[in-house]
Amino acid sequence: MPNTKLETTCCVVGGGPAGVMLAYLLAREGVAVTVLEKHKDFFRDFRGDTVHPSTLELMYELGILDDFLKVPHQQLTSVGGAFGDFAFRLADFSSLRTNCNFVALMPQWDFLDFLSGKAKQFPSFALRMQNEAVDLIAKDGRVRGVTANTPDGPVDIVSDLVVGCDGRHSRMREAAGFEVQEFGVPIDVLWFRISRVGNDPEQLAGNINYGKALILIPRGDYFQAGLIIRKGSFPEIQQRGLEAFRNDVRRIAPYLGERVEEVRDWEHIKLLSVQINRLRQWYRPGLLCIGDAAHAMSPAGGVGINLAVQDAVATANILAEPLRQGRVTEALLERVQRRREFPTVVTQFLQVNAHKGFEKVFRNPGPATAPWQLKAVVSVPGIQYVMARIVGVGVLPEHIAAAKKPPACPVPKLARIAVAAGLAVAGVAIAVRLLRRRRASFGWS
Repeated sequence: MPNTKLETTCCVVGGGPAGVMLAYLLAREGVAVTVLEKHKDFFRDFRGDTVHPSTLELMYELGILDDFLKVPHQQLTSVGGAFGDFAFRLADFSSLRTNCNFVALMPQWDFLDFLSGKAKQFPSFALRMQNEAVDLIAKDGRVRGVTANTPDGPVDIVSDLVVGCDGRHSRMREAAGFEVQEFGVPIDVLWFRISRVGNDPEQLAGNINYGKALILIPRGDYFQAGLIIRKGSFPEIQQRGLEAFRNDVRRIAPYLGERVEEVRDWEHIKLLSVQINRLRQWYRPGLLCIGDAAHAMSPAGGVGINLAVQDAVATANILAEPLRQGRVTEALLERVQRRREFPTVVTQFLQVNAHKGFEKVFRNPGPATAPWQLKAVVSVPGIQYVMARIVGVGVLPEHIAAAKKPPACPVPKLARIAVAAGLAVAGVAIAVRLLRRRRASFGWS
C-alpha cells in the first residue's frame, strides 16, 4: 500500500526554536509551511531556555513582545561568578541599549508553545506532532520532500524545500550525507535541580573550585544547576557514588547546604555530552540545514537557542519571496549559509577557546586560586558591557525584513571600538580558515 501523500511549499523538520520561528515567519509572509515534530508535545527538560536580548528585539520588531513577556519568566540582568574566593561580575545586560536589557529565562516548551500559537493564526501554517521525518525523498538530483512515520502510518510530504531543524543528531543531515566538522570539547555537563531560598543569588552564578565548575541559573523557586565535568568522566563519578557527588556540589557552593540531598537518584541528573561542530556545507538542491542541525553549540553563554533563531530569521528574509514564487535556487541556499556562517564560526571560536581554561581547572583538584589574567580582565572599565553585548546581542544580529530598522549603532563609541577589537582577532583567524575551506563533491544516487 503506497504511503499517504501530502504537499506543502516548505517542510520544516523539527519543532525546536529554529524550526518554529522559521515556520512562523514564513507563514506570516503567506508561504505554505508544514512543521514535523516527532514528539507529542514540546516538553523537554534541561533544554536551552535563555532568551537573549537579540531574540527579544525580534519579538519587538514582530509586534509580539508585550504578549511574550506575559508568559511566566525570570529576568537575568547580570552574570557573575566566583573563582575560588575571588568573586567577579562578567556581564551586565542592564547596560545594553535594546528594548529589553535582560535575558529572559523561560522554559523552552513555553517559548515554543507561544511561537506556535502565534503561527496558528495564519492559515498557511501546519504543525504535525508525532510526525518523525526518517528519510529524504530525492529525484533528479534534488530533494523533493521527506518520508515521515506517524501514528497513522508512513506519510510522504512533498515540498519545494526541506529545512532540517532537527538538532545536533539530525536525521536530515545524515540522510543527505553532509560532512560534519568536529571541534574537540574537553567538558560535559550534568544538569539537575536544587531548590532556592530567599538569600540565594538572584542572578546567574558560576562557581569554580576543587577541579570542577558549578553553574547556578535562578529559576523562580529552584536553581537549574549544571556541574561541568571532564569529558567522559560521568561513569567514574557514578562509580564514586551519589553521596560523593552531593559532597562535591556542596563543597563548591557551601551555601546550598543540605539542599544537595534533594538529588536523591541518578535519574535526577541529565548528562549533556557537549559538542561543537558544524557542517562544511549546509545545503543541497531542495534541502537546507539551520540551527543545531547545521552547527551544534556548547552551552557556554547560553547562545545556542538565539543563534538558531537568528538562522531562522535570515532564512525567512532570504527565501520567503522565492518560496512564494517557486524559484528557490541553490545559489539562494548558499546565500543563507554565507549570511550565517561567520557569526557561527566566530561564536564557536570563542567557545572552543573558553573551554581550554577548563582543562587547567580539572588538573587542580584542590582549592582554586583566580589567575591574575582573570582579575585584570574583569577590572577593565566597560568590560561588563562588552561581554553583555557579545553574549546578549551577538555577532551580526538579524532583523525582521519588513520591520523598521533600529538606529545603525546606538552603542557608545568606546564600546563599539572595544567590541570591534575583540572580534577582529577572532575574525582574522576565521577568515583565513574559511578561505582555505574546500567543498566536497556530492551526488544523489
